[in-house]
Amino acid sequence: MNAPSSAGRAGRSAAAARGWPLVALAAIALGFVVLGHDGRRVAQMMVLLLPALAWMAWPVRSRAVHRARRVAVLAAVMAFAADGVVRAYLLDTYQSAPDGAVVLGALANTNARESGEYLQMHWRTAALWCAVLVAAGYAVWRLTAQGWRRRGAGGAANRSEGHASGAAPAVTVRSTPRRAWLALLVLAFALGAVAHASKPWRRLHPVVFWTQWSDDARALRIAWADQQRMRDAALQQAHAVAPQVTRAGPSTVVLVITDSINRDNLGLYGYGRNTTPRLAAALRREPQQMTVLRHAWSADASTLPAMANMMRFGQPTAADAQHLLPLARAAGYKVWWMSNHDDVAIEQQHARLADEVEIVNRVPGRASASLDGELLDCVQEALEDPAERKLIVVHLLGAHPHYRLRFPETQDNPFDDTQDAVESGLIAQGRPAWVRRFRQDYDTALLYHDFVVAETLELTRTVGRLAEYRAWFYLSDHGQEVGHGSDHVGHSPSTASGYRIPAIVWRNQVPADAPDLAERPFRADWLGWTMADLLALQWKGQVAGRDVLAPDYRWEAPVLPVKVRSYLD
Repeated sequence: MNAPSSAGRAGRSAAAARGWPLVALAAIALGFVVLGHDGRRVAQMMVLLLPALAWMAWPVRSRAVHRARRVAVLAAVMAFAADGVVRAYLLDTYQSAPDGAVVLGALANTNARESGEYLQMHWRTAALWCAVLVAAGYAVWRLTAQGWRRRGAGGAANRSEGHASGAAPAVTVRSTPRRAWLALLVLAFALGAVAHASKPWRRLHPVVFWTQWSDDARALRIAWADQQRMRDAALQQAHAVAPQVTRAGPSTVVLVITDSINRDNLGLYGYGRNTTPRLAAALRREPQQMTVLRHAWSADASTLPAMANMMRFGQPTAADAQHLLPLARAAGYKVWWMSNHDDVAIEQQHARLADEVEIVNRVPGRASASLDGELLDCVQEALEDPAERKLIVVHLLGAHPHYRLRFPETQDNPFDDTQDAVESGLIAQGRPAWVRRFRQDYDTALLYHDFVVAETLELTRTVGRLAEYRAWFYLSDHGQEVGHGSDHVGHSPSTASGYRIPAIVWRNQVPADAPDLAERPFRADWLGWTMADLLALQWKGQVAGRDVLAPDYRWEAPVLPVKVRSYLD
């Protein structure tokens, strides 16, 4: 009785020794898969990985095959791990899957240099996840050394290899596996084969998915590269609705669109640091002509979708949606687009619809040190142009990261010398030093930004035919998170700070506006309707109620991926 009992215990012990590395590998893979997937997709991903895991349980005799298996299983598990990490990061940071429009658009609109600059800003997160992946890779490599081996002539050599690698000696099994175990392995391979044969399942495999993802981004970039046909169609569509100017006489309207400005950081909106001294002085000088819209929101947290919404009246994908620039041109306006962005998508989709295009920045990426002040001469030249009706669009870099490159090197940082109320508040919130440093740089960038924006207003007031109708509108494409709601710096689709923007309007001929105009909530994707008011445009198919300046304005809250306590905040 003792002998059979001992044999049974030895068998169970051997089975446990054979099984635990496989369970550990599956657990590591499952942990990463759960990071990036949920629901049934977790099961689908694990079934796709099943053949690699099952191979670990298949006894092999050859040392070369054993080594090849280790490399193959390591590559498979780490591919699934990296897939989970990237998906988790994109979901947490941008509230988007990798193949979502926001992420694909950003990838198609970037280059290797800008990608490197992005990593420079977010290296802490990248370093953390890289460390996790390296640790997981080391664990997987050690576990693959425990792949099942069949006893043969090379048994002694196999044991030596196991000791040399630092892993436990390879577990040997009988030459003929038990039929039940063999059946389970065959079933695992069969399930994996069926999963790979199914297109909806196969396209989830990291190798297939990320290859297709790269191809989709490349195709999107190619589509953007040649948009002349689409621009011609937009002009034809604008002429078809016969827009008319209802205001007699010459007029000039200046639209200033900036980037990454959170109104919570503007002194004009009550911020604790005086970041807008010149705009505040302009408001004191002309309180009747200048209105600060206190409750302005973007419907998007990144530039490309925000710009499409602003230019296309909040309907960027509708087949019959008008574009503001060709509509103004069809009505008789001469249109300028001047920009400090080197952005192929914006240039092709929007800028090239203007009569005159001036791009002063030809260095792409976050590391561009081109200052927005370079556009002021362009603004003055456009204002001096003799055209009777003019629409001048000025696209600024604003406070787009990197913040230190958004103001001159000779400009001092007035917020890094003393611990003011803002700094004390950040410390009380537990914000780390690196976030507080970025806040100081951001606020300093806003000081220079205030100078540029105020100068565009001053030029609008003083250059050219001063007796004509003049209007000026300023807003940001989206907001920016700089330690307001989390320990995060940069674009932020997952917090309200990513959508809180400034919006200011100035007119030299002020109609009898509603007394509550400054307190009306405003959404940037309805900008086109307000610009139509300033341009005095009228055409077939206009939608009433979306012009924030009109008496019949009817507010509708935008659908945002974050919870907003109040749009009057």
